[in-house]
Parts: sequence; C-alpha cells; structure tokens
Amino acid sequence: MPKVQQTLKISALKLAAKKAYNNAYAPYSNFFVGAAALTKAGNIVSGCNVENASYGLTVCAERNCIAQAIINGEQEFQTLVIYTEQEKLTPPCGACRQVIAEFLEQSAVVTVVNHLEQQISWTVKQLLPDAFTPKDLV
Repeated sequence: MPKVQQTLKISALKLAAKKAYNNAYAPYSNFFVGAAALTKAGNIVSGCNVENASYGLTVCAERNCIAQAIINGEQEFQTLVIYTEQEKLTPPCGACRQVIAEFLEQSAVVTVVNHLEQQISWTVKQLLPDAFTPKDLV
C-alpha cells in the first residue's frame, strides 16, 4: 500500500477507534477502550469494551471489534488500532493478544493511540511470540 494511502487508512482507523471508545460501557473500571480494524477486504470495523457486574464476563474492545467483523462475514485483517484516553499507552491484554494472533498475520501491526496523540506499534509476533494458533492443531 502506498505511504499516503496507508497514512489515510491509519487516520480513519484512529477516528473509528475513538468513536467506538465513546460508546464503551465501563462503569466499574472507568477504563474506556475503542478499537478499529482494517479487514483484508478494505473495510473498517470497530468495537468497544463492554463491562459486566460479573467482571469475568467483561469483553474487551479488541475482541468485540474482531467479533463484529466475523459477524459481517470477514475473518482476515490487515491491522488493528486501539484507542484509550490513558496517560500511559496500554497494550492489549493477554486474552486479546490470543484472539489477535488467531486472526491477524504474525507480521500485522497493532497500534495503540491515546488522546495525547501518542502511539506505539507492535507486530502480532512481538505481542505474542510463539502464539498458539490453528496451525498448532494439525
């Protein structure tokens, strides 16, 4: 993808993740998160975290985002952007890293951004080295 087109896609993903962030349901932790992914087909899907009084039932933005794409018939992704308004950039939790490794290639980039315009990126392989994926089920 040409650099200009890639920059435009990342900007659109950041906006979609921030919009999803605004819909997050986090009355217990007040830790609001939005995520947006670019599918291999070029579509942007988003998700937010949804907490539950039974904390173990909380679902993170990254997993909701990927699930939304699957609901829409897409299972392959190019990249993922995660948005929070935390002072410290926060990487995905372990459960999200596992789901990300299931659906994004090891070389795909995951970027975390915040309201201060700070960002950090990792490849899926950096987030979860030696991930257990479908190829391990053979």
